[in-house]
Amino acid sequence: MSVLIDVILPVFLVIAFGYVASWRGLFSEGAVDGLMRFAQTFAVPVLLARSIANLDLSQSYNWWMMTAFYAGALIAFSIGIFGSRIMGRSGPECVAIGFACMFSNSLLLGLPITERAYGTDALSGNFAIISVHSPFLYAVGILSMEMVRSSGTGASLGRVGLNALTGVLRTPLVIGILTGFAIKIGTELTGQPLPHPIREGMDMMARAALPAALFGLGGVLHRYRPEGDAKAIAMITVLALIVHPAITYTLAHFAFHVDTAALRSATLTGAMAPGVNAYLFANIYGVAKRVSASAVLIATALSILTIWGWLAILP
Repeated sequence: MSVLIDVILPVFLVIAFGYVASWRGLFSEGAVDGLMRFAQTFAVPVLLARSIANLDLSQSYNWWMMTAFYAGALIAFSIGIFGSRIMGRSGPECVAIGFACMFSNSLLLGLPITERAYGTDALSGNFAIISVHSPFLYAVGILSMEMVRSSGTGASLGRVGLNALTGVLRTPLVIGILTGFAIKIGTELTGQPLPHPIREGMDMMARAALPAALFGLGGVLHRYRPEGDAKAIAMITVLALIVHPAITYTLAHFAFHVDTAALRSATLTGAMAPGVNAYLFANIYGVAKRVSASAVLIATALSILTIWGWLAILP
C-alpha cells in the first residue's frame, strides 16, 4: 500500500488536478491546449535534449534491455493490428489501433513513476529507451500507415519511406532527442561544456516539463469519453498494461539476464498506459480517433492498479 500512496498516487493526483480544473471550468480548453503545446513542443524536448546530452552512452545503452522493450512493443503492435482486422476494421484503423497498443506513455508517466520508485539515478535506462522511443515507433507507425494507404495506388517504396522519414523528423520530441545527441557529440569533440547560462536555462525548462505536462494531460483526458468499440478499447488496454510489460519482463529477466536497474526501467516503461501521442497519431490520419482517445483515458485510470502490481513484481 505504501508504494501506491508514495509513488503512484502523487503522479496521478497532478493529473487529477488538471482533470478537475478542466471539468469545473477553471482551466479552459484553450488554456489546456496552450499548456500542452508548451510542454510537448518546448519543455519536454528541452528535457530530452538535456538528459541525453548528459547520458553516459557506454553505460546507459543496454542493448539487451532495449531489445526486450521494443520486442514487447512490436509484438503488441502486431497483435493489435491482427485483432483489429478480426474485428472488421479497415487497414488504416488497424494501424492506428496497433500504434495505441505499442506507444506507452514513457515520458509523462514512466519517468515520474520510475523516479519516485527508485530515485533519479535509476532514470538512465528510461532515457536510453526514450531516446529511441518516438523516432522508432513513429517510424514504424507512419511507415505502416503509408504502406496501407498507398496500397493499390502505385506509390513507390521510396516515396512511402520518404513520407515516413519526413513525418518522424518533424516531431518536436525527435528534434529534442537529436539536439541532445548533437550537444553530446559537440561537447565531447571540443572538450568544452555548454555555457553556464544555456545549461541553467535548459534546467529551468526541464524542471517545468513534467508537472506542466501531467497537469495538462488531466485537462486533455477530460475531453475524452469512453466511446467506440468496447472490444477494441479492451484489447488496447490489455496489450498496453499487461502483454507489453510481461513480454519485456520475461525477455529481460529470463532470456537476457539484464541487471536490476535495466529490468526496472524496461518493464515499468512498457507498463505505462498509451500516451496522448496514440490519440494524436489517430487524429493525424482521421481514423480510430474515438477508440484511441477512450483507450488513453481508460488505460490511464486502470494503470494505477497495474503499475502497483508491476512494482510489487520487480526486485
